[in-house]
Amino acid sequence: MTNKIKTTVPVSSVGADGEQPDIKNINEIIANETAKNNLQATNCPEKSGQGGGLQTVSMTELYDTVYPPRTPVVDGFLYGGTYLFVGAPKVGKSFFMGQLAYHVAMGLPLWNYPVRKGTVLYLALEDDYARLQRRLSVMFGVECADNLFFATQAKTLNEGLDGELEGFIKEHKDARLIIIDTLQKVREVGGDRYSYSSDYEIVTKLKSFSDKYGVCLLVVHHTRKLESEDSFDMISGTNGLLGAADGAFIMHKKKRTDNTAVMDIVGRDQPDQELTIEFDREQCIWKFQKAETELWKQPPNPLLEAINEFLTGEVQEWEGTATELLKQLPDMQLSANVLSRRLNVVNSQLLNDYGIFYDNKRGHERKIILKRLEQKE
Repeated sequence: MTNKIKTTVPVSSVGADGEQPDIKNINEIIANETAKNNLQATNCPEKSGQGGGLQTVSMTELYDTVYPPRTPVVDGFLYGGTYLFVGAPKVGKSFFMGQLAYHVAMGLPLWNYPVRKGTVLYLALEDDYARLQRRLSVMFGVECADNLFFATQAKTLNEGLDGELEGFIKEHKDARLIIIDTLQKVREVGGDRYSYSSDYEIVTKLKSFSDKYGVCLLVVHHTRKLESEDSFDMISGTNGLLGAADGAFIMHKKKRTDNTAVMDIVGRDQPDQELTIEFDREQCIWKFQKAETELWKQPPNPLLEAINEFLTGEVQEWEGTATELLKQLPDMQLSANVLSRRLNVVNSQLLNDYGIFYDNKRGHERKIILKRLEQKE
């Protein structure tokens, strides 16, 4: 199992022309017919109430269903879903967006966070291509990432932005990250656009898209001018934005001229963090200084450890019933039904921590599928 790297150990980010970080843990999920990065499962069981009313799922059906695994974009830092990235104008948000996009496209660790390589789309809607060229060449030299794409114009949500993004994803099946810089450029224009319901609705639309295709949408937004003890209260607009999002990043400085900034992170799939980062004005990249919180490390799961041990050496794939799998795991004192349900619950951990894809096929006889996609060091 891969050991998680603590956020208290700084590792400087470097550009493509410089020396690369000495970190071997660069993760890349190998695409195959059974595990697409940006496709969601459709076998979610649902029952309609009498008269075609409320759709429900029983607790039994809930546990007996294999839901799509949630794979991080950047381990311990950024996950699939819709996130806000908020900061004051000219605080350095776009430089960080370029840095993040390049690292994900290249599969390079971001500071001390392992990155899972994938195609990236960056909607730089407040820039032009000439400015992007100059900025990125200063940051990373002229070494190119062929799977990093840019656009400086896009439709708004009510004009068909989702259709444009869908078309891109269909062309790039390994799309992992889409950056929208900024929210104001794609939101509908209306008299009540700053109401709670309007703010909630626009992020809900984006979240529906990210959930459907299993990608991360990172939406750049601005802070309000008024200061607050809670940095997340500084998000411009109403609480509807944060309420609908999967999480948010707030970048703020004590003084605009400071090189040092604080990044507060909150989300549904990652622990709350507070990072201190420093802007390198010569290379125009953000470097890690320290973290106020340490990433929580999930304790080893004996069942997953046993499966990892089983799929070592010559056996890289396996298919059979839960009863047959139990014969391969003699130390697991479980019933076949309990084994299946436990694996259904932890399939994301099995993929993210061990590189093993899991499925439980329905049919005349339920068959468990195990396939090692990447070898963890």
